[in-house]
Amino acid sequence: MKARFLVPLALFLVLAGFLGYGLTLNPRELPSVLIDKPAPDFRLARLDAPEQSFALADMRGKVWLLNVWASWCVACRQEHPVLVDLAKKGVVPIVGLNYKDVNDDAKAWLKRYGDPYTVSIVDGDGRVGIDFGVYGVPETFLIDASGMIRYKHIGPVTPEALRDVLLPLIAELSRAK
Repeated sequence: MKARFLVPLALFLVLAGFLGYGLTLNPRELPSVLIDKPAPDFRLARLDAPEQSFALADMRGKVWLLNVWASWCVACRQEHPVLVDLAKKGVVPIVGLNYKDVNDDAKAWLKRYGDPYTVSIVDGDGRVGIDFGVYGVPETFLIDASGMIRYKHIGPVTPEALRDVLLPLIAELSRAK
């Protein structure tokens, strides 16, 4: 009779253990299968000059950030001053991947809030975002000089994330070049 109650109790304890472990995880830290793998190849039109294109190969030999953003994204507005400040310091080139946006809205947004991007490219149908495994905007990828994705930041880049994670990684990757 006692064994009959031990099985449900054991199952309950196992499930409670999984739940307890799950509660310790940070929901912003979604693993990316692309970390330490080559960035997906792309060639997209520039936002400021649609007749010109920009490709992954254009950044070969540089450590850089790919920031996925959109004018309709509320969280992008939150991170934008951090990116503008970073761009002013000239620490690292920032490429903007304008995701599923209206070009005129994106241009107006950059004019209003400032343009931190070395170049902004248009991902109108979201295919490049899908290739990078984008869950939503904003997301930021740190790509090394050989074109490998070394870090993925989900959500707005905060001053703390920049100071504690991104800048140290950028410095390390820049030394390794």
